[in-house]
Amino acid sequence: MSAPPPPVIRRLPDALINRIAAGEVVERPASALKELVENAIDARSTQITVRLSDGGLHAIEVVDDGCAMSPQQMALALERHATSKLPDENIEQVMTLGFRGEALPSIASVARLTIESRVRGADSGWRRVVDHGEVVEEGPAALPPGTRIRVENLFGRVPARRKFLRSARSEYAACLDVVRRLAMARPDVGFVLEQDGRRVLAVQPGESAPQRVARIVARELADDGVVIDLERPLPEGPLRLTGVAGLPTFNRGVADHQYLFVNGRPVKDKLLVGAVRGAYAEMLARDRHAVLALFLDLPPSEVDVNVHPAKTEVRFRDPALIRGFIVSGLRHALDSGGRKSAQSPAADAMANWQVEPVAQAPAPAPALSSLFARQYAPTPAYTAPRLNEAGAAWRGYEAAQLSPQAGGEPAPMARAEAAEGEIPDPIAHPMGVARGQVAATYIIAEAQDGLVIVDAHAAHERIVLERLRAGGMGDTVARAQALLLPEVVELDEPACDRLEEAAQVLGQFGLGLERFGPCAMLVRAVPAVLGKGDIQALVRDVADDLAANGAALLLAERIDHVLATMACHGSVRSGRALSVAEMNALLREMEVTPHSGQCNHGRPTWIKLAHGDIEKLFGRK
Repeated sequence: MSAPPPPVIRRLPDALINRIAAGEVVERPASALKELVENAIDARSTQITVRLSDGGLHAIEVVDDGCAMSPQQMALALERHATSKLPDENIEQVMTLGFRGEALPSIASVARLTIESRVRGADSGWRRVVDHGEVVEEGPAALPPGTRIRVENLFGRVPARRKFLRSARSEYAACLDVVRRLAMARPDVGFVLEQDGRRVLAVQPGESAPQRVARIVARELADDGVVIDLERPLPEGPLRLTGVAGLPTFNRGVADHQYLFVNGRPVKDKLLVGAVRGAYAEMLARDRHAVLALFLDLPPSEVDVNVHPAKTEVRFRDPALIRGFIVSGLRHALDSGGRKSAQSPAADAMANWQVEPVAQAPAPAPALSSLFARQYAPTPAYTAPRLNEAGAAWRGYEAAQLSPQAGGEPAPMARAEAAEGEIPDPIAHPMGVARGQVAATYIIAEAQDGLVIVDAHAAHERIVLERLRAGGMGDTVARAQALLLPEVVELDEPACDRLEEAAQVLGQFGLGLERFGPCAMLVRAVPAVLGKGDIQALVRDVADDLAANGAALLLAERIDHVLATMACHGSVRSGRALSVAEMNALLREMEVTPHSGQCNHGRPTWIKLAHGDIEKLFGRK
């Protein structure tokens, strides 16, 4: 049997080249929508309207009032690698959202694309229709100045791609996320999103970034978040971090409420996500995620946005600098929040307070039942007893039940403890003055503007942690604890190479490492604050962190975790009765302790029932 002929190299047809390129740029309706809205923003639009039909599966329409295109420019825009956003060949200095010149021809090769555009001052606009790569219609069009683009039947002639699309609801959710992110990136532009004729999003141009973020992400961010504005000079230009970060107590169970932007471009970058996680370390439980929107602005030469055709990935020239800048900026902003916490009472908890338990309550005791039956027996025209009658009834029951002649022991009741020393003034203390303790766990305090309920264990846990940091992080961590017998940790060779390169930085934290052959490291010292920790696990985790992030930051985060564990074991335990002096001392400590609004696991340490909330519970409002 003869051998088959060798394969022949041939030039692919343009239609097939465009479809291959479209696979990198257009994955789903949300991908096409992202490219179209970014083009509208780059066209210096002030108002952008997006209309979706069936979640974008049937049609996507984007209308803007930007600079528009002439007929000649429109024809050129539908050719591959044709763009107006790179006036020269210096791609490192690009500041626009788009620059590759692939979006429109890619979309036109896998859908029916209709472009209508009218330049300001022109008598009419121009219309061009491309159906899966073929121009099928062209001519004048009537529309106001700007551009209108409609995408229909996406992947209609590419069934292999069409069958991988999800349901209309899922595709709509992805499109909504795209519009929300771009709307947050440009608060100077107005956005409208309609789904099947129903308006689901509308924001006006000219808002500030915090206002736009709170309007789109969560209105609670206005009260339960802190504004970030930090700048650091660089030789090439300033490095700036702005945005809004939610308090640790204002968190979510998934990470889809974290919005990250680099030079106004929405990105999904592992380095930035890791920096956010590091900044919120020991403030959030492992299964909770912060709510925030961060805008990082830096010189274009310091970041590479030409990593992937979708332009959602970036690469920084100095990743360690960027991560450290974000972590420090976030922590500084959260420090400014002090003991602030998300304090709104939970709606279900408030509802439980408001439900009258009379119908579900068990039958009262005989003595109480016989005494109150006459006063509260239901009648067709029920009238509530007067206050003096109810008081007399209670005094009679109290005398009958608690008198020595009753023959029984008094019912359990809370007794106020006499405070020793001068009673603090509630007006002078935001956390109020202790009035008692409930369930040997919760401190009840009276503040000027309401009732404060404090979880004593959680609050003291945070205070102990901050004391450990203040008293130990400066001296103890920097001072290494030498090992009597150095320990050998076996790793693969690339991990040892990374550890050896970072040995000097790790030594500043107190971790002394030396190379011990091709696949082992010798540990001569550990940070004193770690005590008798698992050295093998510590070194392996640091090596993994170096591989993932390229910066030795996990050690500091691990020290924080160890301190948090120590604080948990050294704090007030639930079930311990506190004296009035101890309760007030704890409240005073909370007023001056950073992050006292949440414990080390991200749970709130205190809540407040404002006077208005209490009045609502009793029907006064």
